[in-house]
Amino acid sequence: MILRPALLPALGVFAVAARHQNFAHAAQELHLTASAVSHHVRRLEELLGTVLFQRHARGVRLTAEGRQLADAAAAALSDLNAVAGNLHPQADIVPLRVTTIRSLSYCWLIPRLPRFAQQHPRMRIELQTSTELVRFDETGPELGIRYGLGQWPGMTAHHLMDDELCPVASPALPGVSALRDPAQIAALPLLSDMSPQGWRDWFRAAGVRGLDLPSLHTFSDSTDAMRAAVYGIGAVLARKHIAQPYLQRYELVRLPGPALKARYAYYVVHAEHRALSPTAQAFMDWLKREALDERTPLPALPDELLGLPPADRAHD
Repeated sequence: MILRPALLPALGVFAVAARHQNFAHAAQELHLTASAVSHHVRRLEELLGTVLFQRHARGVRLTAEGRQLADAAAAALSDLNAVAGNLHPQADIVPLRVTTIRSLSYCWLIPRLPRFAQQHPRMRIELQTSTELVRFDETGPELGIRYGLGQWPGMTAHHLMDDELCPVASPALPGVSALRDPAQIAALPLLSDMSPQGWRDWFRAAGVRGLDLPSLHTFSDSTDAMRAAVYGIGAVLARKHIAQPYLQRYELVRLPGPALKARYAYYVVHAEHRALSPTAQAFMDWLKREALDERTPLPALPDELLGLPPADRAHD
């Protein structure tokens, strides 16, 4: 089915309503009435022959079909914004303040930022790293990326990606090459990053019972725990998205045993009372697309700068 040009306004209204999942908030952003937003959405549903929102007493929620269309519409609008910006190369630079946690910034976000900069040359990211949920007011960040259950008072949270925990260690750590089953990992020096799930949870999921775990080397920051593992201090139970670049460079290797689904997930958050700017919306849409890419971009460095013999590059 081809969408007629006359229905493009309805599609634009739907994209805003889908972002808020609230017709009244969408109406406020679009300077329409809530009934006008509802009318545009119903018109689009009639054309497509499918229900895009589930209506209930407390508001609306996207259906599976609505989520598909919302993702496509958001990506299309983001691309249009980028092209429109490029048509005026002398236009003012657009800043965007973002707060995130250090481990995700260091291992996942920053390696991807060159792709965003290439797609959005007029935008300038002001990146802050903090474990605290800072004030999202007019002088603070507009977007945040947080790791948790997706529920923060006064915040709207958009699911970005799930994670899983797996044991990793430096290939040079004594005893690693001889490991054959999960129970043997307990004989290694173990590192902890004070996450809500730890080694006892993982050993239980791996079917290993009755272990008397040794005292752990403990780090308050996941990045420090990962670097300690790289330097051979011990094995760490790592989040997949944090460990990925180390695994690709063969600085760390997966140890025997299953991956444990993390209780927490990553979310993009913003103040629920504050409508997102087109810049923030473009960045959030880009983040969601990047979350579908399992591999973290790595710099094209010579083997000797990575500290690897050429043969080991086969492990990338």
